[in-house]
Amino acid sequence: MNPISSTKRSLVRLGLALGAAVCLAPTPGDIGGCGQAAQDLDPQAFFLSLQSVQCDRCQECGIRTRVCDAACSGAEVPAEFPEGCFPLVHDGTVCLRAMIQASCDDHREFAAEPPQVPSECNFCPPR
Repeated sequence: MNPISSTKRSLVRLGLALGAAVCLAPTPGDIGGCGQAAQDLDPQAFFLSLQSVQCDRCQECGIRTRVCDAACSGAEVPAEFPEGCFPLVHDGTVCLRAMIQASCDDHREFAAEPPQVPSECNFCPPR
């Protein structure tokens, strides 16, 4: 057997193996790419957490608006997301972190009339 053809064959096999590994691997940001399975976000748990974060931020920043009053009143939260909206747990976590880390100036916009929604919390498609 010719040693050059054996080397070429080995290189071709190695190239195919590497190509398959790259093509089959999850891309960064894919669900499951970090070992996290896709899991639907529970609407009541999310809205209760959001309400708590909003109230805390309103109090920390000294903001008094209807949005803040509603958040701090313990009002009933929605039991479902809008029709056609299916956020994942990861989406809710990112949203809540953004609300917690927002400056008071940003939070004033989030609690304004009408409230501005942080881009991290805009995970439902427009109607």
